[in-house]
This record gives sequence, structure tokens and C-alpha cells, in this order.
Amino acid sequence: MTTTMGSASATGVPGILGRTRDLVQPALRKAVARLDESSRAQSAYHLGWTDCDGAPTAGNGGKAVRSALAVVSAQAAGAAVEIGVPGAVAVELVHNFSLVHDDLMDGDTERRHRATVWSLWGAPSAILTGDAMLALALEVVLDSGSPHTVPAARLLTETTRRLIEGQALDVAFEERDDVTVAECVAMAGGKTGALLSASAAIGAVLAGADHEVIEALTVFGEEIGLAFQLVDDVLGIWGDPAVTGKSVYSDLHAGKKSLPVAYATTHGGAPGRELAEWLAAPEPPDEAELARVAALVAAAGGREWAVAEAARRVATAEQALAPIPAGPRADLIDIARFIVHREA
Repeated sequence: MTTTMGSASATGVPGILGRTRDLVQPALRKAVARLDESSRAQSAYHLGWTDCDGAPTAGNGGKAVRSALAVVSAQAAGAAVEIGVPGAVAVELVHNFSLVHDDLMDGDTERRHRATVWSLWGAPSAILTGDAMLALALEVVLDSGSPHTVPAARLLTETTRRLIEGQALDVAFEERDDVTVAECVAMAGGKTGALLSASAAIGAVLAGADHEVIEALTVFGEEIGLAFQLVDDVLGIWGDPAVTGKSVYSDLHAGKKSLPVAYATTHGGAPGRELAEWLAAPEPPDEAELARVAALVAAAGGREWAVAEAARRVATAEQALAPIPAGPRADLIDIARFIVHREA
């Protein structure tokens, strides 16, 4: 019998996120308990369950969009939500592996208003903790008991390879001042789109869904993944640090060739050319200079385009859900719309 998770809340945050979090969190905690003592402690801290001394906290570890998608995708295949839980745990672990490593690569000392793992325990510990979470993700899928573990495990490993490829491109782009929008979209498709796509399909794969359902969910996830990255890039320049937990103009300070920046430099006329000249300059900027550069990105159309493109991607994602039953489809649409209206 299929369990119904429900639709949106009145708060702007879809009710499905809270309900799936309540379903997935016990399984995620049980999985993390398998890790060695050091990796377990640092993972628990990173996930918001403890403070740096190991004392329990009220933190919840983020929005849990990916785990919600995995649970709802099982429903989309006509299965009980519980079928999607191992997939939900796995994609959360892969996501958080990437965040721990990403913080280290970017030199970020704060995430979600708390010190990052590497800044507390050092780079070697952060690398090992991230690796431990990644290995655990595959273990959870293989232990799911589903007769469809092999395709689910393959989906997870292919997704991780694509994620790493996208992250490698993101790092490489920091050394270039000629990155095109198409290159940025391809990078985002790996860095962000791949895991959201897998999240939206893995529950259905574990449930043994037919190809039409899995393909619809895969396309939906790819599109909302790109929307997610577009919004993330807007917040990385213009987001409120009190809400995002990152420093003001953080992406500009890091020299990231994000999607709004790539659009601005290639389609932005005189402001875009001025922006391109600034990107080629080696001097580290101060906050006043970063404010000027953010204004250039906006004047060159980068912010307006990114917001509009995110909305277009969500509309395309919603159209892909035609084969999905009404209940799960409504939950997936709620999640997609939340992605483009979030502030952190």
C-alpha cells in the first residue's frame, strides 16, 4: 500500500521536506553510526547533530531536498515511501561528502553559520570524513534489500563521477577568464544537476519502476538541478549573509565563473567587458570593489537572466512530470518551486 506524504505548508517551505526528513533522519543516523569514531564525530557535526565537542544540538543539517526527492520518487513508482529511504540516505551522504570537500577546496571556514569540518579538524580529517560518507552511501544502497540494488548502485556511482567532473570544471574555471555560458551549464549539470537527477529517480529505481517513470523523474531532476545552481549562484553574489551563512559577495571574492558572471561577460555589452577585465586582474578586491563588480554583473543582465532561466528550467521540469501520478507530482512541483524561491 502506498503511503501519502502530503503537499505544501503555509510557511513557504513545502511540508513534504519536513515529513520526509522525519522519515529519513533515523535511517541516516543509523548509517552514520557505522563509521569509525573520528569520521562519525565529524559527520555528525557537519550534519548539524552535534557541536564540535560532540554535544547534541537542535540542528537539522540543511534543507534535505535530495532525500525528499528520493522518497517521493518511490511513491511516483506506486511504492511505499519506505522503499525510497535507503536511496534518500545515500544521496544525502553523497551530497554531504561533496560539501565537506567543497569547503576545503574553496577555503570556506563557515557553512550554515558554523565552522567547517576542515577549519576545525584540518584538511586530512576533512578528506577522510568526506570519503567515509561517500563509501557509506554505496553500502547503504547495497544493503537496502531491494531486488533492484544493482541499477540503483550504478546510478549512484555514475552520479558521483559526474559530480566530481563538474566540481573539477568549477575549479578549472577559476583560472580562466573566457568561460562561456554553455560551459557553465555543462559544469552545473555535473556539479549540481547530476545528484538532484539521481535523487529524483533513485527511489523509483529501487522500486523497480518502468522506464517511462524513471526517465520522467531523471529529466525533472536534471532541470531542477540547473535551477538550483542558478539560484545558488545568485545567492552567492547577492544573498544576505545572515541568511546564507556565507560572506557577502562570496563567489566574486573566490573568483568563481558562476552562471550569472558567464552570462554577463558574454552577453553584457560594455558592463560585461568591464567585468571581464576585472576578472583578469590579479589583485584581491576589498568589499567596496566587490560591490562595484556585483553591480556590473547586474547591469550586464547576469542577475535578471539567471532568475528567469531558473524559472524556465522549473517550468520544463514540471512538464516532464506528465507520466507521474497526481499526488507525487504535486509534491515534486512543490519542491521545485521552493528551490527557485529560497533565500539560502
